Amino acid sequence: MHDSHDTYDTYNGMAAADLEGVVWQKSLHSNSQGNCVEFAALPGGEVAMRNSRFPDGPALIYTRAEIAALLLGAKDGEFDHLAV
Repeated sequence: MHDSHDTYDTYNGMAAADLEGVVWQKSLHSNSQGNCVEFAALPGGEVAMRNSRFPDGPALIYTRAEIAALLLGAKDGEFDHLAV
């Protein structure tokens, strides 16, 4: 799938397990049941997201600009209604 000098051939919905060698990170606010999403920086500059309850399931691939917009919206409270 990848060699140490190339980037991944990534696409939305690919198996997260196929993203070999990436480091997945979840929020420290995640609960003990693992109910959280995890993010990983990809070699090509994109960011992958997966469901921590299904780590081998599909990954969604975003640009850094898309992640920045998401984080800004979350910091501004735009998505607070989704957690209630």
